[in-house]
Amino acid sequence: MNEKSKIKKQVLNLIKNKKKINKSKIYISEKVYNEQEIINALDSILEFNLTEGKYSKKVEQEFKNLTNSEYFYLVNSGSSANLLAFMALTSPSLKERRIKRGDYVIVTPCCFPTTITPILQYGAVPTFVDCKLDGNINENLIEKNITTKTKAIVVAHTLGKPNNLEIIKNICDKYNLWLIGDCCDALGALYKGIPVEHYHDISTYSFYPAHHITCGEGGGILTNNSLLAKIIKSMRDWGRDCICNPGEDNKCGKRFSRTYETLPLGYDHKYVYSELGYNLKITDIQASILLAQLKKLPKFIKKRNENHTYLYKKLSNFDDFLILPEIEEKEIIPSWFGFLIIVKPNELFKRKDLVNYLEYYNIQTRPLFAGNILKHPCILNNNLKIKKEKKYYYADFLLEHAFWIGIHPGLNKEKLDFIVNCFDNFFNEL
Repeated sequence: MNEKSKIKKQVLNLIKNKKKINKSKIYISEKVYNEQEIINALDSILEFNLTEGKYSKKVEQEFKNLTNSEYFYLVNSGSSANLLAFMALTSPSLKERRIKRGDYVIVTPCCFPTTITPILQYGAVPTFVDCKLDGNINENLIEKNITTKTKAIVVAHTLGKPNNLEIIKNICDKYNLWLIGDCCDALGALYKGIPVEHYHDISTYSFYPAHHITCGEGGGILTNNSLLAKIIKSMRDWGRDCICNPGEDNKCGKRFSRTYETLPLGYDHKYVYSELGYNLKITDIQASILLAQLKKLPKFIKKRNENHTYLYKKLSNFDDFLILPEIEEKEIIPSWFGFLIIVKPNELFKRKDLVNYLEYYNIQTRPLFAGNILKHPCILNNNLKIKKEKKYYYADFLLEHAFWIGIHPGLNKEKLDFIVNCFDNFFNEL
């Protein structure tokens, strides 16, 4: 056994024998992993492949198998995935369906900022449509906000609950609109027995530690459209026309024999740029961790949904004061990311009182993302071209009254019961 192998064996033994520290704080999210993630990362480090490599390709293939989809590319964050998803729709390759500056894109103000930032940065105009009580876009308000300048709809499946995709997809088909689905909260969610990805033209994912699976930072972007896939890969890889993988040359066999627009005959194809792009690739070390996480995903989803069901059953006892998430349609099968709690307006306490109580007892809470992004400094302090209505009843209501707590796989029954007991004590002390 050589020295490198001896060191590797010693490190792996240390990893397997490592005792996890029991922390009393109940986090909004928690990394759940074992030695396999570390073994994979160590293997990748020892190979010292610092950009895309074998693990990246394995993850991309397994993700396509998981979702029964045609094209999936890893990127360095969920925000980058959202950026690529929108920018792909601005490509000249899409001809008359291309989104141009000044075109309208329908979104809801109850969102995460990076859902709308790419729209604003490009110079398109977000058309803000109110949400429903669950934070998802109100599909019944979409059609009346469509104009001849509308080119796309962006939906996020809030906290893992799918939107009403049948109605939204029918609207997109009727008006020839693109549909981007932000699935960062909803990996594994189904609508009418079909992965939600199959209703979108492009779907995005985040692998930040808060999400269903993680590699620290990281994200992904998925499509079943071959032209969009070509555009996305190009934009992710500096905008180049070449399809070679990192470290690969002349995959097409015509590297020095083609003509491109006004470039000289035989100009190196690896340095021909067909799109305006970025470098948004993931590292193979991150992908190695993600591969181990991906194999645990079915168990993670099952545990999240079980935790959600348990909390729903227990916290329903406080329905005089709380509105809890409900599933109105049998066709919707969530992949729960968090547990939404809405405090009913009352004379006894405010949301902040309940949140402060939970936080005092080490139960982390979070607001429902931006609540209403239109009321945040990033919108108010910039001269942005947006299309909005005078009032957003549900977005404002959630801004004032909603928050969520964790249901991640690291929560056992003891911790879940502690959460329930804290709610019980709070209401008994009123």
